[in-house]
Amino acid sequence: MADRSHRGPHGPARAAGAPQGACVFCDILAGRAPGFIVDQNDLAVALLDIQPLARGHCLVIPRRHVPWWHDMSPEETCAVFDLARQTSGRIMAAFQPEFVAMYVRGRRIPHTHVFLVPTNKGEPFDRHFNALEGFQEAAETLAGLRDPQDLGAVMERLTRR
Repeated sequence: MADRSHRGPHGPARAAGAPQGACVFCDILAGRAPGFIVDQNDLAVALLDIQPLARGHCLVIPRRHVPWWHDMSPEETCAVFDLARQTSGRIMAAFQPEFVAMYVRGRRIPHTHVFLVPTNKGEPFDRHFNALEGFQEAAETLAGLRDPQDLGAVMERLTRR
């Protein structure tokens, strides 16, 4: 098997980021840590997750060190999510899951990363989200959030300019 650390089939990935050792993703992009680059564009990189939740689980990260996706520039947002769509297509073609689940993090590793997880009914990741959906639908502690008056107040706060 070919060594794809640092560069993958798409050449080296370069980052604009955190100081050495402060962020594993910045270290991967700078070539200071191994990584398996699946694809990339000018502002984003797709790589294999080294602790996958399913075979083919990838991450898409901005080249710039930014903890939260909503703090990315409009250009970075487009680049990251376009690469996520393209990478999901690669995952679908290679592994034929029912769908590719996506969610975005930045807490444990404070660098925005889009999880792309190939998902089939009944697999652990699918069961995890089914459990979350069950909690969302049934939890008494969340019942107040569904109250029409509360929803109206939330809407008012979100739409104020």
